Amino acid sequence: MTDFDPANFASVGPKEFAQLVKSTPDAKLAEIMQSDARGKILNEVFGRMPALFRADRAGSTNAVIHWGITGRPDGGTDTYEVVIENGTCTVSETPQRDPKLSLTMGPVEFLKIVSGSGNPVMMFMSGKLKAKGDLGLAANIANLFDIPKA
Repeated sequence: MTDFDPANFASVGPKEFAQLVKSTPDAKLAEIMQSDARGKILNEVFGRMPALFRADRAGSTNAVIHWGITGRPDGGTDTYEVVIENGTCTVSETPQRDPKLSLTMGPVEFLKIVSGSGNPVMMFMSGKLKAKGDLGLAANIANLFDIPKA
């Protein structure tokens, strides 16, 4: 599979997803994330987070993280809450707790970060990724998940 087809997204594994993101031009990723497929893609990515969570690396980390993905077709932001506590990771589409860390980024940057094809530190330094709160946690967050590499 060489073309990013949102209809087949749920059937590809993390490594195939990473390869799709890496091989798809940014303009095409942006177009896909402006389409009806956006919600399905976000739900699938966040739905996979608990399975990719590495409790062995989390230690005693307890954190509430809000992920804000801007650029919704209506101009809004989708916000997901990721809670790491007691060696588990849970995800909610409706944030209910005060975050220790809030991350805000565009949809293309989000796809690159979660597929391992983007450099979060460079995105932060260039202003494409905004982090508010515990920056130490922000710097370490990728280590808490088994992010596939394309």
